[in-house]
Amino acid sequence: MNCVVIPAYRAAGTILSVISSIGPETDLIVVVDDGCPEGTGVVVANKCSDPRVTAVMHDSNKGVGGAFLTGMRYAIQRGADIIVKVDADGQMNPAQVPALIHPIASGQADYVKGDRFFFLTNAASMPPVRRFGNLALSFLAKLSTGYWTIMDPTNGFFAIHARVAELLDDERIAKRFFFETDLLFHLGLIRAKVVEFPMRASYGNEVSNLRVSHQLAPFLAGHTRNTFRRILYRYFFRDLSLASFQLVAGSALFGFGLVFGLYHWWAAPPDQLVPTGTIMIAALTFLIGFQLVLSFLNYDISASPREPLHPFLGKGWQARVASEAEKASATDDKAEQIRRKA
Repeated sequence: MNCVVIPAYRAAGTILSVISSIGPETDLIVVVDDGCPEGTGVVVANKCSDPRVTAVMHDSNKGVGGAFLTGMRYAIQRGADIIVKVDADGQMNPAQVPALIHPIASGQADYVKGDRFFFLTNAASMPPVRRFGNLALSFLAKLSTGYWTIMDPTNGFFAIHARVAELLDDERIAKRFFFETDLLFHLGLIRAKVVEFPMRASYGNEVSNLRVSHQLAPFLAGHTRNTFRRILYRYFFRDLSLASFQLVAGSALFGFGLVFGLYHWWAAPPDQLVPTGTIMIAALTFLIGFQLVLSFLNYDISASPREPLHPFLGKGWQARVASEAEKASATDDKAEQIRRKA
């Protein structure tokens, strides 16, 4: 069963047209009124006759992420297999939903998101502030999530498989404007496969709730935090590899060479040349460290998840995993008994 979740805030004027444009491939539509002062949920309940539609109300505003997560959990309880997020402002074309969910339905991906930068003409039509913000943050998103092929991390048009969604920790995912990027970070932690879907978005006269000046610092802080968390978890807690050594040694040598060289350049008297040995120490440590860091980045880029996760998480997968663990434990105990008798 396919479900569309529509977080709604100040969308009373557009919500009905968005619902009417959702095709028959969708079995369930969940509109989450996120404490909307315009009463979007009431408008849906009173004026929408589509039997697929259910309105869920938030007493207070929890942000776009909080609204989607509420709708996602409701969809999972109703038995949805694929859950799609569509915004209520009409910028996304619900006619693209079948193409969006195809990689998941065919077992090729766990999460599919829109990419507004695939078409150059579409990117050019994007408001300059949005275009600059997306491009400026794209590299930080690649570094913090580990999905180096993702180009449009803040795109809110996406689909996720319910089995993968069940693995996410709702309490730790950002609920407001950092939601889409933070969701990618958490998907990276469980090694879910993410692909992008080329899409076109329309930008009319709608007023965005995003204020760049207010959100710049939280975005930078979130990316910095997630980058350190991802690297620690991926390369030191979950696995210890050559890349871990490259990162530690490369960072140390790069930092030492940079600081050592700058110090001696700054401290050297104007009429005195810096010794050749000092220059060589600074240059060699800097270059070796830089090369090791590049090697780490090359490994990190090539280590992006390539296999979908949800085909291995069939219904009742948790019970099967526990059963297999019990069988493995019993087998190990039996083998130990045989060894003792021998």
